[in-house]
Amino acid sequence: MSISIKIIKMKARHPEKVNNPINPIKKKPSWIRTRILDSQNYFKTKEIINTKKLHTVCQEASCPNISECWSKRHATFMIMGDTCTRACAFCNVKTGKPIHLDPLEPMKIAQATKELDLKHVVITSVDRDDLDDGGAEHFSQIILETRKMNNQTTIEVLTPDFFRKGNAYQKVVNANPDVFNHNIETVPSLYLKVRPGSRYFVSVNLLKSVKEINKKIFTKSGIMLGLGETRDEVLQVMDDLLSANVDFLTIGQYLQPSVKHYPLDRYIHPDEFAELKSIALSKGFLIVASSPLTRSSYHADEDFSKMKKLREKQAACHPLQ
Repeated sequence: MSISIKIIKMKARHPEKVNNPINPIKKKPSWIRTRILDSQNYFKTKEIINTKKLHTVCQEASCPNISECWSKRHATFMIMGDTCTRACAFCNVKTGKPIHLDPLEPMKIAQATKELDLKHVVITSVDRDDLDDGGAEHFSQIILETRKMNNQTTIEVLTPDFFRKGNAYQKVVNANPDVFNHNIETVPSLYLKVRPGSRYFVSVNLLKSVKEINKKIFTKSGIMLGLGETRDEVLQVMDDLLSANVDFLTIGQYLQPSVKHYPLDRYIHPDEFAELKSIALSKGFLIVASSPLTRSSYHADEDFSKMKKLREKQAACHPLQ
């Protein structure tokens, strides 16, 4: 692809990044490799998503695990359009002015969940700062419609921070998803560069508030490594999330989407991810997923089953809690 075509595409998806300096992308190490496991299922998943004109974070955020997940007929639906009102320096989702909400989207998501025969569905969204409630009511309607049509399917939401939206997030909580996920993404010292439209403790307090409203909902959050954070900062994030009673922590490698995105500092070796997993579990998280290719919804169905069994085991050991 020529440089001029790349620039045109960058202007279309990320107009705010066009004037950024060029940050060369480091060559990927041998341990970052993905593969298609079942091409028939992969294309069937793609057909269902395209037919219903749905968006997935797998496609929009250029997830490295799309081949594996779609081969297993797993997909993370991205609701409220494909255009985000934030401009996070690491993210490949398109930035700009979004279109109106699709009133039929709750039904479309519910039907796609049924056609894919999902036992566990993950629903995320773009940020919609243009909406009075940040899209909380739309999230709620999608949860309720999906459950009505798929009463045996567990539902995980990966939400925005609902920054400056008051108690709007409670609409999502009151729809009673099985898992409420909101990613912290990085350490506090990097927020102004990496997540300029967000605030670290707004995210921490959102997770804490969800658990205070409904202790039965599993809460989950994730952090990327390789942005220039220090080890001590990562350990502090763990402590902050534990203080918010987060159950599940995901830790993955930041992969720079383009030369105009936030520069990758370094690739972290799998051994370091394994060590951080051990530390996080010893600190008290119920479950931890930590590897270079770990993403929020990667193996989410399997991890939910593990998390549920661990909580049941805890309840049996401590019946008075």
